[in-house]
Amino acid sequence: MSSRRRTFLAMGSIVAVSLTLAACGGGGGVSTTAAAEGTISVVASTNVYGDIAQAIGGEYVSVHSIIAKASADPHGYEANAQDKLAVSKAQIGIENGGGYDDFFAQLAKGQLDSGEIVNVSELSGLDTGADFNEHLWYSEPTIIKLADDLAARFSAVLPAHAETFTTQADDFKAGLKEVADGLAQVKTTFGGESVAITEPVPLYLLEQAGLTNKTPHEFTDAVESGNDVPAATLVEMKTLLSSGTVALLAYNEQTASPQTEQVNAEAVAAGVPVVDFNETLPEGSTYLQWMLANVNHLEQGLKAAAAK
Repeated sequence: MSSRRRTFLAMGSIVAVSLTLAACGGGGGVSTTAAAEGTISVVASTNVYGDIAQAIGGEYVSVHSIIAKASADPHGYEANAQDKLAVSKAQIGIENGGGYDDFFAQLAKGQLDSGEIVNVSELSGLDTGADFNEHLWYSEPTIIKLADDLAARFSAVLPAHAETFTTQADDFKAGLKEVADGLAQVKTTFGGESVAITEPVPLYLLEQAGLTNKTPHEFTDAVESGNDVPAATLVEMKTLLSSGTVALLAYNEQTASPQTEQVNAEAVAAGVPVVDFNETLPEGSTYLQWMLANVNHLEQGLKAAAAK
């Protein structure tokens, strides 16, 4: 688990409602809304979870995702009054947990009971020990559990629309199967290939594709913790990329540093394809569109490596 506390960007779809406040503070750009009558008010720590909630709840949910601007630093977020208002009006909260979004627990304290908060790390059933990879939106089995959990919660609040929530969750899971099928195809063709990463962000997805991470632990641990990579480890990482033993570099654009940029440059110089992965939704994309694009980019990178 990273010792550096994670934060997020926001892009949740919001049902039209009566109260809108001007954006302010580091998150900025997304209005705080009051749920329209007959809808469920949901607040999510990340636009990823906000989009999933919107997909399951449809017109019967009003979703507020905490941070708004794609330019916001995902590691330097501080809650503002707008966020507190959104949490105070919420009936259901969604947090990643696992040390990723501790700010959410602080916001929710005294506002939401623990039973009203979906903690995705707890829901995953994965071992959340010292080596836990908290980037759970790249774990397809976990997101299936989240879809079912949200459908059940929404149905409990608005039982008259339970069938709709179940149907929308099933449709969403059908989209997840398309992602899984794409990863299975990658595994059939490229399973066993070695890769390097700058952070564990896409590691669940890479593992599902049958790829093996060869990155020195000391490198990813330092990057995740916001610390300088030891000089010897940086040399080891560059040597790995220039050795011809890894098929691609999975690069986290949102936490780029001078040292990760050096590693990126080394990969380019060595002819190793670089595949970018983010921690939050690209603007204008849904979660499913984003995951399918990630699978496509991964496959393209592996094909480029194989063609060398």
